[in-house]
Amino acid sequence: MPVAIDIRKAVLGAGLALAAVACQPNSSTSENQAATEAAGTAAATALSAGTWRGVLSAQGQEIPFLFDVATDGGKPTVTLRNGEERLKLDEISSAGDSTTIRLGVFDAALVVRADGADKLKGTWVKYDGKEPYRVAFAAQKASADAALFTGTAKNTSVFGDLKKGGTFRTTFKGSDGETTPAVGIITQDSLNPTQLTGTFLTTTGDYRYLAGNLVTKADGEHILLSTFDGSHGFLFDGKLDKPGNINSISGDFYSGKSGHETWTATLDPNAKLPDANALTGMKPGQKKLDFKFPSIYEGGSISPSDPKYKGKVVVLQILGSWCPNCMDETNFLAPWYEKNKQRGVEIIGLGYERTTDQKVASQKLLKMKERMNIGYDLAVAGQASSAEASKSLPQLQKVIAFPTTIFLDKKGEVRKIHTGYSGPGTGKYYEQEVAEFNKTIDQLLAE
Repeated sequence: MPVAIDIRKAVLGAGLALAAVACQPNSSTSENQAATEAAGTAAATALSAGTWRGVLSAQGQEIPFLFDVATDGGKPTVTLRNGEERLKLDEISSAGDSTTIRLGVFDAALVVRADGADKLKGTWVKYDGKEPYRVAFAAQKASADAALFTGTAKNTSVFGDLKKGGTFRTTFKGSDGETTPAVGIITQDSLNPTQLTGTFLTTTGDYRYLAGNLVTKADGEHILLSTFDGSHGFLFDGKLDKPGNINSISGDFYSGKSGHETWTATLDPNAKLPDANALTGMKPGQKKLDFKFPSIYEGGSISPSDPKYKGKVVVLQILGSWCPNCMDETNFLAPWYEKNKQRGVEIIGLGYERTTDQKVASQKLLKMKERMNIGYDLAVAGQASSAEASKSLPQLQKVIAFPTTIFLDKKGEVRKIHTGYSGPGTGKYYEQEVAEFNKTIDQLLAE
């Protein structure tokens, strides 16, 4: 992912996690209920209702985000706020003085405890990495309209180019010198010019919902944007190259515990990315994909040659439960499938997980299926890397990104391969993504 699950740097991560309060095997129903209620009370004590400003501390930087705490059925809920996005978390448990907030479908959690009046401290933990992944976390109560970034804010009409959404030709550069083209979108709040929202699109996906502020630092004027979706904590710090001039920006991009790149951006209304439908294809002489992967249900298997898919248009979704951009695409595909499957369309999700254990991978994908109401079939296709995905689908030239969407016609032949996904945080680009998807399906069904 970029967040979009940009395989290019593995700046991502992911997941779901921490166990709930343990119950004794022979506890009575009333004892179990009492334990559950006690855990809810303890969590509520640490997580008092209202708006909080959280901060992840990594790489000498602070990555801020806002979240709201409320109660639902007597139990606390946490809602992450990233721009217009709201991510509700309801798997919250307590043990001793610690409260664990499981981060949606991702194999990760915030583990926190009270740190004085209206303050929290703890750790953001990800459980599916090859190495331990922990980032320090702190939070304190804030007003509902609190600024993400503190400091002297710039409030002037010179930033008028951003009021309707400024488009920037952007380049990210890694420590190895490798560059990645991107399109930046930054929008200024019409009522509060110091508040910003935006995202960056790359050939492998987008950085989803970013929010932040215009801030004046000792060295000049900065655009600061951040997000935390449970899988990623991102910070974009861009300095205006000339005071009061939004035309040129340069700065740093920090991703979680260790990811870092520099970036430059130039205001350009005509900025665009390479064609997402031309980044990969089939190998010479190949027209069909030949695979048979285990289903997420024990004993089952899935292949495009199965009778269920014969004579139908089939969409293959290359995904991972650790991938926020895949979640964006799934949030579109799941309800779309329910509305359109009767037209003769099927979808197969090919899951690539961060484990070599097929049973564990199945459990992660099954959890995603249940939480996101996915009605189409999911298979365990392999490990989460572009190299492994490419190896498992040898008829393809290569797999560049998660997600990648492959369209098969009624004969089972590959007609289109779309790399990456522009999610709802990209505004008009998401609308174009949806329109293109529907157009492709309509054309294949009409044949």
